Amino acid sequence: MTISLKDTQTKKKKMPACLPQFRHINRFQNPTQGFMPTAKLLPGEYYVTKNDEALTTVLGSCIACCIYDLEAGIGGMNHFMLPHLNEDGGSPNWDMSHPDAETRFGNFAMEKLINEIMKNGGRRSFLQFKVFGGGNILNTDTQYIGKRNIEFTKQFIANEGFQLTSSDTGSKHPRKVVFYPMSGRVQVKRLGQLKNQTLLQREDNYEKQVQVTFKRQARDKSDVELF
Repeated sequence: MTISLKDTQTKKKKMPACLPQFRHINRFQNPTQGFMPTAKLLPGEYYVTKNDEALTTVLGSCIACCIYDLEAGIGGMNHFMLPHLNEDGGSPNWDMSHPDAETRFGNFAMEKLINEIMKNGGRRSFLQFKVFGGGNILNTDTQYIGKRNIEFTKQFIANEGFQLTSSDTGSKHPRKVVFYPMSGRVQVKRLGQLKNQTLLQREDNYEKQVQVTFKRQARDKSDVELF
């Protein structure tokens, strides 16, 4: 079926305004979903909305946490790379001056997302959590990054007194996640084959950077002078 330009213009609606602090997020009207407003998140980004729109991202070893309050009609998603800034370093290969630098790390990404939802009307006791990602897509023996991301996220949720509603984590598959905050519905597609090498290259870089940090920490702990 061919969709004419006139039909497309007829079906498109005006994009709803986003919260001012998220104007930098890539948003578009998705023609495969009836031109639904959609926010596409990259690593280190997070997004909160009161609108009927979709939030989407593609994950390897990274985690996306979807948090929402159905009663208040607000929700959001983050996409982080590693659990802790202090523990996992802030690799010298990463530009820590970037606006989204802190939220590449789970301890910042989770706090920022929760606080932003609550600041805009979400209530702590009504928040629901769904977690996705943490895959070992390089199929390495260490499985270090994905495993640590999963462990951190679940422990964070438990420590803060929240309940994990559902999750799809681990395995060796990358995932495409689409989250609808107004209903809490999530669509997860496990990707058998990536169309480009961007995600694989990114995962390889994570693995190398984290292993360097891990080895340095192990070496530092073993530097003991006996006398």
